Amino acid sequence: MKFSESIKTISYLKTHASEVIRDVAKNQKTLIITHNGEAKVVLQDVKLYEKTQESIALLKILALSGKEIKNRKYKPLNTSLKNVRGKINEFKVEQKKVQS
Repeated sequence: MKFSESIKTISYLKTHASEVIRDVAKNQKTLIITHNGEAKVVLQDVKLYEKTQESIALLKILALSGKEIKNRKYKPLNTSLKNVRGKINEFKVEQKKVQS
């Protein structure tokens, strides 16, 4: 993203709101809105915002995983797979009971 093309004043936003919103949504853009010469807010397409939030969540999970590995708080893969298979089997048994 080129910031030089993504900066608009609040005055511009006020006079071209429909056009700006349409462009931001259509092209999944992010705009920086300035007020009195200072960057104040970010205007972003909602789909792009959702992708950004998902990326942040994944990065947090990776960071937490890294800490867990560093602190040796993890299970071997075989143990984890056994636990998952056990939970799946428990779920299947419960589903059979509900269907009966």
